Amino acid sequence: MNQGATGDYLPGQPGNRFEPYVRLMRALLPRATSIAMFGTSGELVWSTDSMTGPDLVNIIDDALLGAGTNPGLPGQLRMMEGNQPVYLCSLRDDNQRLMSILVVLTRPTDGPDRKAADFSFVHSLLSPALECLRRDLIAQATIEELNQTVGGLDKDLNLLLAQGSAQDVQAAIDGANELQQLLQQTIEHLHAATGALLVPEKSVTLVRSGDALLPADTQFLMRAHRKLLALAQSQRAPVVVNETQSPENPDGFHYRVLCCSLHSRAGRPIGMLVLLREPTAEGFTQRDAHIAEILARKAIAVIESSYDPLSGLYTRPEFERRVRAVIADRKPTQPWSVLYIDVDQLHAINEKSGMHVGDALLGQLGELMRKRLPPGGFGARISGDRFVLMVSAASADAEGFAESLREGAEQLAALQADTRMPVSISIGVAPMDPTAQELAHVLAAAETACKAAKDRGRNRVEIYQPSDVSIVRRFADIGVAEQLRDAIGQGRLHLYAQLILPFAAAESARPHYELLLRMFDEKGQTVGPDSFLSAATRYQLMPVIDRWVVNHVIDALQPRASVLEGRALGFCVNFSGQSLNDDSFGDMLVERVATSGLDPELLCFELTENATVANLAHAEVLMHRLRALGCGVALDDFGTGLSSLSCLRQLPVTMLKIDGSFVRDVLKDTRAESMVRAIAQLARSMSITTVAEYIETEAISLRIAELGVDYGQGFAIGRPIPLADVLTELPLPSDATAERRAGAGDGDLWYAAGSR
Repeated sequence: MNQGATGDYLPGQPGNRFEPYVRLMRALLPRATSIAMFGTSGELVWSTDSMTGPDLVNIIDDALLGAGTNPGLPGQLRMMEGNQPVYLCSLRDDNQRLMSILVVLTRPTDGPDRKAADFSFVHSLLSPALECLRRDLIAQATIEELNQTVGGLDKDLNLLLAQGSAQDVQAAIDGANELQQLLQQTIEHLHAATGALLVPEKSVTLVRSGDALLPADTQFLMRAHRKLLALAQSQRAPVVVNETQSPENPDGFHYRVLCCSLHSRAGRPIGMLVLLREPTAEGFTQRDAHIAEILARKAIAVIESSYDPLSGLYTRPEFERRVRAVIADRKPTQPWSVLYIDVDQLHAINEKSGMHVGDALLGQLGELMRKRLPPGGFGARISGDRFVLMVSAASADAEGFAESLREGAEQLAALQADTRMPVSISIGVAPMDPTAQELAHVLAAAETACKAAKDRGRNRVEIYQPSDVSIVRRFADIGVAEQLRDAIGQGRLHLYAQLILPFAAAESARPHYELLLRMFDEKGQTVGPDSFLSAATRYQLMPVIDRWVVNHVIDALQPRASVLEGRALGFCVNFSGQSLNDDSFGDMLVERVATSGLDPELLCFELTENATVANLAHAEVLMHRLRALGCGVALDDFGTGLSSLSCLRQLPVTMLKIDGSFVRDVLKDTRAESMVRAIAQLARSMSITTVAEYIETEAISLRIAELGVDYGQGFAIGRPIPLADVLTELPLPSDATAERRAGAGDGDLWYAAGSR
């Protein structure tokens, strides 16, 4: 048996590419001692250790023979000497062709009378990891097959698809335009006079000449681009038109034409790659068309990896590369300005109308910016509701451009007429600092000006003033902090309850609520948590808020303690990482629960995964104290941190809140789906309850239930309502009848409260 079959294999451990799968499998099957993968010829691809004894060689040979004769067999269980179970899982492509066999050795059974776990049981435990690994292998095989096909065309094509020299790679890292390089290489290798890459909805318009001494014929492309685009999109295959315009062909083109339609991942035509040759040059061949089609696919891959799918602007990494290129090539006489744009009160739109309405608005704003960007300008969506634009203009001209964007955003309110909510943006404008090296430094001044625009009433444009920086920061944070203190003292903090329902498949599941913190200003207008929690964090006010939540929940429950007893009700109370570092908060929390007269099992305390990891030592101590009392412990935003599995291993967690980014994409992203399935499977094996947040549609709800999650939460399930309205449904002891006490378990609910 060949132990050095591939470059991924390292003696005694798996290749780096497979290491995440090994960790996931060991988490799903703790009894696993060794994991390896063998190819279809019995060669060892990778292994966690040396496991190539003669017994295993014979088992692999038998397994390969059985897999070949029985394509429907998912695998089998074999026993090695010493009662050591060997689980052999067949990995097949979508056509049921065997790609490899995954071998998992577990600890030997305790004695000859004790049977190993059934193969079907172990296979079901490992299925999330096996499916991810299978898709990885299919993708790798597809890439290798494409490389082999392309590599056999000719030397020119090999050169065209090669990564390039070290100098070329460094140029790409320094911010060179990969699409421009790709287009130029395509023109040169296919001997075209002019080439163009046109993607209107992404604002991509690249035109290059095949001769450095002659300009590209942009006039022809301007006149004929609509006709060429229609021609390219009339069929999926490349279109070759070698007959040029003549008296016999008056409707023809002045050039020989090769054009390829560019399609998105969803199959929608979004642009074209067009190549032109002079009428006297040789005509395009099918070989040329095949090469151009491959390069068109590469171009669309570059485009889709560089552009934010929601707004059509650049992704943050691509934007950073382009900013570095501007800094490197900037001429002293050429001014550049930065625009930092924040959508006003997007949280209110999301809360009132749903995330899908907010996403649609972000897409419309992205289109507005793309259409109005001046030549040479570019932009990106750098976070949920924040955009940044770079324009080659002085601050005064950039201010005028920003004002036109602000006015354009106001007009989008008509497109959201069903929500009856105005749309506005706040914009900060600042000259680019030529000495800045990091993106954060480039954006700092414009971001500060944007914060000033937000503080001074929103829906306005502010120019950065160096003398105003400290005032802006004090005004923003101190002002909100004072409002927060007043709101706490004057009773303007309220808790709203959002329903969380169990799925039908959940065992012994009960509906519950999560309580969302809301602050009201002096005029009775809602202030979203993203506004006041930022100031609370900066000025260390989170422990004050956490104390308010804890005391409010306990005080509200105490009058109903006897009614709650035996109903298995519960409140999940969120608190912050700042409170973890406050020893007095932990003591207060434990004392309040212990002396409240409430059953501690009614309470579950929740922390985000990132806050827990950042304060792991304090979190572990406090969580163990709470569990000793009988309280539950929940981990929120699970799956986004770097230490998810180690958290579960170290902390006494009873509930996992799966991060909403996975849930929202579960229908369109196979990786998100696999993550949700894996988390649900892992949690179930550890007897931990799972909750999926941000369920916005019935389709997402159905799919999440199929993946094995216990509870669901989102607008498709229920909108937030005041906690006071929920509590009125619970009778006071004097109102409760004996019959209602006897039947209390029939309507069990869970409630969750916190500072979100």
